[in-house]
Amino acid sequence: MTDDTIPVLDLGPLLAGRPGAREALGAELARAFTTVGFYFVVNHGVAQPLVDDAFAAARRFHALPDAAKAALAIDRHNIGYMPMRGATTRVNALSENRRPNANAAVFFKRELAPDHPDVVAGKRFRGLNHWPDPSLLPGFRDTILAYCAAMEGLARRLLPVYAAALGLPAGWFDAAFADAMFTLRMSHYPPAEPIPDGIEGDGREWGLAPHTDTSFLTLLAQNRIPGLSLRLPDGRWIDAPAPAGAFLVNGGNLLRLWTNGRFLATPHRVLNRSGGERYAIPFFFDCARDWPIEPVPTMVDADHPRRHPTTSYGEFMETYQRANFHHAADRAAEPVPA
Repeated sequence: MTDDTIPVLDLGPLLAGRPGAREALGAELARAFTTVGFYFVVNHGVAQPLVDDAFAAARRFHALPDAAKAALAIDRHNIGYMPMRGATTRVNALSENRRPNANAAVFFKRELAPDHPDVVAGKRFRGLNHWPDPSLLPGFRDTILAYCAAMEGLARRLLPVYAAALGLPAGWFDAAFADAMFTLRMSHYPPAEPIPDGIEGDGREWGLAPHTDTSFLTLLAQNRIPGLSLRLPDGRWIDAPAPAGAFLVNGGNLLRLWTNGRFLATPHRVLNRSGGERYAIPFFFDCARDWPIEPVPTMVDADHPRRHPTTSYGEFMETYQRANFHHAADRAAEPVPA
């Protein structure tokens, strides 16, 4: 355990092929998602220098002139640059929040070719990445693609553990995640204005207001600058510790759909009180865009009747984007291609 609260899952035995490792990790993961909703993963196979390079890339990007970043403006696929206070947490929020989040972010998804059928068809969330001019950020694109590949690899190593936690065969999620959706968000949080303790809700400008994620799983590299806190099921907020070399992992509302609401999507928030600049690089991992998302059979029984209708990543995210992101809300009245 870390800080006596957040469980730590060691992937070493699984990656070494030790018999029973998947099942043992699955039991630990199930406990994590029914008690806390977060866990750390260690011995995960991701090289620390690559993580360091990704953080450096985030700092380099956000240091670009405003005009260079604005040229990469976020689009209907949720790809590109979102300026400071470009989103307000409404869906998945803990309270009626009406103040924009005090962060800027740039978003990248799977690298697709211009002639990819989904790009040609204009499918939502399957667009082209917006890359800065290489002369401004040499090596940036290569770093981002390498980091996304490493994060996807780690997420795929975890899928059999999720299956074990749900009492399912190791390959249960393989087909659903064969063409997985993912998003890398590289955020910049400037120092927060000093605010007296005890002020909550609309009286506080959050870096990221209290919310739950949308994802099946979120991988968060550990940040040297604190600011993230999470709310335990008993209502207590705790600052998230940052053990060196670990990834903090949580699930969101799409995981809850897969588990019939039985796994937690734990609320969390960001407030940068460090006095310095803070950067974060969360990686959100989900199934294929059009895969039908519905509760797995082991999560539905007489005591736990099915709670959610079938949906998809595309359908769910369409609603989420329009409610939370200003650029999407502004375009809500525009016709959207299939």
